[in-house]
Amino acid sequence: MEISYWARIFIIIGCIFVLVGLFLFALPHIPGLNRLGRLPGDIVYRRGNFVLYFPLMTSLLISLFLTLLFTLVLRR
Repeated sequence: MEISYWARIFIIIGCIFVLVGLFLFALPHIPGLNRLGRLPGDIVYRRGNFVLYFPLMTSLLISLFLTLLFTLVLRR
């Protein structure tokens, strides 16, 4: 393997990090997405000083979105 191969890999990884960072930075300003972690179906259990949070519906929606995205992108 050449160094140029590894350089390309690191550039791609860096671009992915920049895109994820920009998305996370803009997330609070996108209408409707600020409610993403508090959907009906997300389980919250509180007892005294203990809080258990299980984002069931949020996980299902993200999984559905990623499945559709990868199906459309990787379709041949």
